[in-house]
Amino acid sequence: MPNVTRRSFVNTAAGAAAFTIVPRHVLGHGYRAPSDTLNVACIGVGGMGRNDVRGMEGENIYALCDVDLKAADDAFRTYRQAKQYRDYRVMLEREAKNIDAVTVTTPDHSHAAAAIMALKLGKHVYCQKPLARTIGEVHAMMDAARASTTATQMGNQGHAGDGTRQMREWVEAGVIGTVREVHFWTNRPIWPQAIERPLEAYNPPTSLDWNLWLGPTAERPYAPAYAPFRWRGWWDFGTGALGDMACHIMDAAFWILDLRDPAWIAPESSTLFTETAPKSSRITYHFPARGTRPEVTVVWRDGGLFPTAPAGWPAEERWPPADDGGQLWLGSEGAMVAGTYGGSPRLVDPKRDKELKANPPPIVYPRVESVYAEWIAACKGGPPAGSNFVDHAGPLTEMVLLGNLAIRTGRTLTFDANGKITDADIPREWYTPPYRDGWKL
Repeated sequence: MPNVTRRSFVNTAAGAAAFTIVPRHVLGHGYRAPSDTLNVACIGVGGMGRNDVRGMEGENIYALCDVDLKAADDAFRTYRQAKQYRDYRVMLEREAKNIDAVTVTTPDHSHAAAAIMALKLGKHVYCQKPLARTIGEVHAMMDAARASTTATQMGNQGHAGDGTRQMREWVEAGVIGTVREVHFWTNRPIWPQAIERPLEAYNPPTSLDWNLWLGPTAERPYAPAYAPFRWRGWWDFGTGALGDMACHIMDAAFWILDLRDPAWIAPESSTLFTETAPKSSRITYHFPARGTRPEVTVVWRDGGLFPTAPAGWPAEERWPPADDGGQLWLGSEGAMVAGTYGGSPRLVDPKRDKELKANPPPIVYPRVESVYAEWIAACKGGPPAGSNFVDHAGPLTEMVLLGNLAIRTGRTLTFDANGKITDADIPREWYTPPYRDGWKL
């Protein structure tokens, strides 16, 4: 097949709607106008979806949708006034006139179809990370967001956190000098990967509508190897350890260092399997100089792999500082570490860290209450959310998913000035998968 450019997917979307907000001052102090409250519909309300519903509690939880009644039980019982659905397509069609905003917290393979349908109906959309399972779907979501006048946000909550903003202020103030390397690690996968498709026949749980769970992907028999939870390791449903966690752990570096358009990506991994991600991987991205930033290399590790402890790391402290995940920044004037979500950043040198905390650089990037509050404010006419689909979430997810393409091919990928992969033919379905009848972008 011809070479595919990662910028070559265009999927236009049309249609937008707005709702009117009555200013609070018009109605008096302490009064919240009904028009100042969002009617929110939540797609996927168990697991992380339950957290997302909770994040919307300050608004009106108007409708809830989940394909698994067992997973949805707590949300359904807690918000008894909310309308209940199992098929988000039916919900969005029936409630289009009543819904202002939609959260999407489904397995990765259903993100794009659900979010784009909501965007085309003119709804504000909050979608969990990664933005989508494939780069083509990411581009389609970005196009739909551009065509809409509504507010979007991806659920990489660390981007709205104080730590990530603090790290940017430190780097821009030259606290660790010129950054040329950043290392990331995670304890994922914490689900089965590096496995073959099950051959046994199973009946799905009575609470689960398996057809709706599959959504746009090709039909296959149900197996507990897929759902619940274990879908993340399957390429048809998820994006492996990298897709699950890199939109959190790599987020600060992507934002601060503008990590777009790598020159090459080199993968290393345990044994490759056709349908599932490997047990462990090490992925090196090299980015050419961009603007005033010199070239930089970032390295991702998962499956129990960790970077070497940096020079000057206190001998009495364990390395790594956290097994579950983190990041290590190496600069010409020092090094810093931070948690998975950019939390609790610190300099490796204890003395310098103490001095920095006592005399920090000026606050440049405003702090926000939470990722939910930031998006809700954007829905109500405030500035765009930091991880909106077009400016941040889409390009970040694309950069992450390029690493998965390298892992799946098992070879170094190099890119020309136009972003085209120059040395490998990637199957088209790895970019934009075919959808079953009844689902579309």
